[in-house]
Amino acid sequence: MEFDGKRVLVVGMARSGVAAAELLLNCGAIPLINDAKAMEAFGDELQGLMDTKAEFHLGEDPLALLEKADAVIISPGVPIDAPLVKAAREKGIPLIGELELGALFDQSRMVAITGTNGKTTTVTLLCEIFKNAGKISRTAGNIGIPYSRVAMEAKEDDITVCEVSSFQLETVETFHPKVAAILNITEDHLNRHGTMAEYIRLKMRIFENQTEEDVAVLNFDDALLKDKADGIKSRVMWFSRESAVPLGAFVEDGCIMCAFDGEIRKVVETDQVRIPGPHNLENALAATCVATAMGVPAPVIRHTLRTFEGVEHRIEFVRTLEGITFINDSKGTNVDSTIKAVQTMKDQTIIILGGYDKKTDFAPLAAEIAKTPFIRGAVVIGQTAEAIKGALKEKGFHNVKSAESLEHGISLARESLGGSGNVLLSPACASFDMFKDYEERGRVFKEIVLKL
Repeated sequence: MEFDGKRVLVVGMARSGVAAAELLLNCGAIPLINDAKAMEAFGDELQGLMDTKAEFHLGEDPLALLEKADAVIISPGVPIDAPLVKAAREKGIPLIGELELGALFDQSRMVAITGTNGKTTTVTLLCEIFKNAGKISRTAGNIGIPYSRVAMEAKEDDITVCEVSSFQLETVETFHPKVAAILNITEDHLNRHGTMAEYIRLKMRIFENQTEEDVAVLNFDDALLKDKADGIKSRVMWFSRESAVPLGAFVEDGCIMCAFDGEIRKVVETDQVRIPGPHNLENALAATCVATAMGVPAPVIRHTLRTFEGVEHRIEFVRTLEGITFINDSKGTNVDSTIKAVQTMKDQTIIILGGYDKKTDFAPLAAEIAKTPFIRGAVVIGQTAEAIKGALKEKGFHNVKSAESLEHGISLARESLGGSGNVLLSPACASFDMFKDYEERGRVFKEIVLKL
């Protein structure tokens, strides 16, 4: 679509909406800025759009603005069944997601990563691998850096590593990564997508526009993904902690191996992978597949896996005080992610759980906590506190306390631990009942802990 001179309604003015408006201005369009919130709620977040051709329609009904629009850009927070989306389609107005908008302008070689868990770690790790290989590489997408902003800067020889959510994949049309990966699939976002079948279908859309010249990377150990390769047009690589695979990365005799182009190469010993836990070994295997498919030599991958320390808010060491280690896993926003954090603990631990209700089944997490000897107790907070407490008690785990706030929760966890051990924040829930996002929740956790 040609945007020069077009009036484009941009709905949702979080980071991705602001970046979309900036990109539209850059290509000669007139953005119609819309959000349910009024101007005063944004502080200086919209400052860069002032004194431009952009028109501000904050606090207005976007349906009333459709008559003025040649196209509509929606943020990932706008569901595909929203009245605005239906109305735009009925009127024949082009509807574009922010991810798709970025893809229309991106000149770089693009790698895309999705999955229920591990996306941010794998995206950040891959960007580090590419930089160590001498490439200009940027992260983008659901990691918190809008793709539209990165697309404005990217050059033909650069590599963009894009974290992609199921929300973003609802609206893709031409989005075409050279290499794409699905790390895993477990229950999440059913409050938006309705069923697991729909959630999986959306995740698989990451491969939709790939050709035989591209590469798809899948988790061989994930039962929901193992039988999905038949419908993929691109070349499929697998990664596995449990089995050797004919094409891809796997573990053998304590080493990560990679089978590619008729050769099997040793990459690194698994005990030298710096980021801890079996889930991070899977992330390392997936990154090995993607980097190898993009032509990165094994020694570069080896060096990066030995030195990469992980990402903020994901099993992040904060401090040790009087024998108690505080760990920030605020990015544990679903059950499977928190199960992986639980499995990483190697000392007596009190876990802080709870947050925004996404209609999640907490039984699998409760079962994992109940059978894990290192989890001594739990503190529950937020909307889901009672649901989590009930799930834990059904599994026979009764050392559970309720807290009125995160600060209160930290205090209770510290008291419950008594001597040495870990206080682990890994909520298994989104943060929106108490915080702006998981990043704010993690920052507040660290601020409280560092003041103790």
